[in-house]
Amino acid sequence: MADDTMVGRALVDRNGLPDIFPTHRHTAEFWEQLGRSIATFGFLEEVLGKAIFAFTATRHYRPDEIDAAYRAWLPKLERALTDQLWNLVGAYEKAALENPETTTENISELAEDIRQAAKLRNVLCHGSWRLPNADGASLPRYVNRQKEVFETEIDVAYLRRLQRHVAELACSVMDTVTHMGWQFPGGAGPGKPIYEAGL
Repeated sequence: MADDTMVGRALVDRNGLPDIFPTHRHTAEFWEQLGRSIATFGFLEEVLGKAIFAFTATRHYRPDEIDAAYRAWLPKLERALTDQLWNLVGAYEKAALENPETTTENISELAEDIRQAAKLRNVLCHGSWRLPNADGASLPRYVNRQKEVFETEIDVAYLRRLQRHVAELACSVMDTVTHMGWQFPGGAGPGKPIYEAGL
């Protein structure tokens, strides 16, 4: 490039941007429902962590297995606090299937349903939302690690259905614990408490 070539440099005019840019084109209802959907996924993660605790805390071990199981338990519980949804569902499935007192027969199917929902969680959390169409639906720009492009337009009704579905999944996870007769950790519902302070 010659020295006398002028470069047309520019910066974004931040003072000229619309209020609440870049979210200004969507309705408040859309953003509210998106936030509620994402928050419900967060609740599902918490429920999975508590269920992992429940299944691992109530599993019976032979006397010769107790020391090794106890040493492995703290790292499992730490991961239940820190892992993200995809890893949590695997740990939940494993803990439930390894507990011989599990009374729910469709643990693996439930885990697969959660895995499918987790794919949408990533879209909601990591997608860049395009301008809404005339019906208020928006196509999030999202490509997963397998280079698959998300191509479904999402509107408020879609987000409401998804939020209800994820809430139902969380309830189903809780059911897998309470169906064995245990109180779900952190709740005050029916069943025998797994842990009582002062014992």
